[in-house]
Amino acid sequence: MTENAPHRLYLREDQIPAQWYNLRADMPEKPEPIRLPNGAVATPEDLAPVFCDELVRQELDDDTAYFDIPEPVREMYRIYRPSPLCRAYNLERALGTPAKIYYKFEGNNTSGSHKLNSAIAQAYYAKAQELTGITTETGAGQWGTALAEAADHFGIDLDVFMVKCSYEQKPFRRNIMETFKANVTPSPSDTTAIGRKMLADHPDSTGSLGTAISEAVERALNIPENKGRYTLGSVLNQVVLHQSVIGLESYAAFEELGAYPDVVIGCAGGGSNLGGLIAPFMCDKLRGEKPDTRFVAVEPASCPSLTRGRFAYDFADTGQTCPLAKMYTLGNGFQPSPDHAGGLRYHGMSPIVSKLKHDGYLEAVAVKQTDVFAAAVEFARLETILPAPESAHAIFQAMEEARRCAETGEAKTILFGLTGTGYFDMKAYDAFNRGEMADHEPTDEELAAGFATIPHIEGLQ
Repeated sequence: MTENAPHRLYLREDQIPAQWYNLRADMPEKPEPIRLPNGAVATPEDLAPVFCDELVRQELDDDTAYFDIPEPVREMYRIYRPSPLCRAYNLERALGTPAKIYYKFEGNNTSGSHKLNSAIAQAYYAKAQELTGITTETGAGQWGTALAEAADHFGIDLDVFMVKCSYEQKPFRRNIMETFKANVTPSPSDTTAIGRKMLADHPDSTGSLGTAISEAVERALNIPENKGRYTLGSVLNQVVLHQSVIGLESYAAFEELGAYPDVVIGCAGGGSNLGGLIAPFMCDKLRGEKPDTRFVAVEPASCPSLTRGRFAYDFADTGQTCPLAKMYTLGNGFQPSPDHAGGLRYHGMSPIVSKLKHDGYLEAVAVKQTDVFAAAVEFARLETILPAPESAHAIFQAMEEARRCAETGEAKTILFGLTGTGYFDMKAYDAFNRGEMADHEPTDEELAAGFATIPHIEGLQ
């Protein structure tokens, strides 16, 4: 049947998942627990001042396999979901490959990305808890845009700290956030104590997600009457849980096609879209039902946490105000190159994705951004979607896998996540098209400076 697969397969609206899937429930070894700076395991009471109560419950629950999706969240999902599973016929022909290439396209919403899947959930839980304001950080701007849309829908005030270089490179992302009534501040800023310290230490800082997180947490903790909370667009277990809607829809679509992927590929910055896409397929692998399925995380060579980082407990933020997560990390003080054009610029990685990589269930590769943009341009010309730079990492690797199939004659089925569109990334495309885009791979010395900020915890690491 897959030989006649439609170019775009849409599930019915009543096939939108009614529950999120928690991959941790099926992992033979769970991710290490979140810890406080003194090494103690974080409790719900420790996290309650920072995150909404229900999100804390989801964050710490390693055993419940399915969580009901609240009806107000599903109602918002119906505006743009189900998203299509697409067959890249033109790309297959151009590569001369016997492989079948599919992608799950998450760009059909105002934010232009998968981020809305978790933004709606987090804004809903804030409203249900009767909060008045939430805060967040954003790198490329997709998460901030998505959360602005969701917060406005549920009537919640939103402060966004946007990594300074992205704030300057992508003003239209900021304009959309402001359209949805969000307050957007370039980070590091002089509006928080942590921001002022960062500027004092690094006056020319172009910012990092770690710094923006620190500022957002500080702002949340200072909203009057304890009516504010912080929200995060990736990395956390709760976000990977919400993004499982991507994988669940993909799984159902493959069932309708009578097919199953041999390779599942996703870009990796904080890990939420990758974790969400692979979730039900990884479940089959963990249970021994599909042991040969390969899973590949693709990250930028300029911010290579999975391929060159250390598997250790580290702070989630540069200001070292957040709890510690066991993850692949470049160190909370790592500063990605300002030449980096995509949003995959976080120093760490989802504990779930990190644990799967550490235990051998997941592969990781790092790629140069000029190669990534070359793949993005070729894909755009063939498939008529201009991909986000983040998504183009997965496109590059899918093309590499398909080329190998052309050499071996194997007709593998490849699935990758097309997490969003690149129409607000035109400065980066312009730089590539003009031949002005540069590649940067951190030196061992640059990595060592980041690793030096990983904390020592007595009796733990």
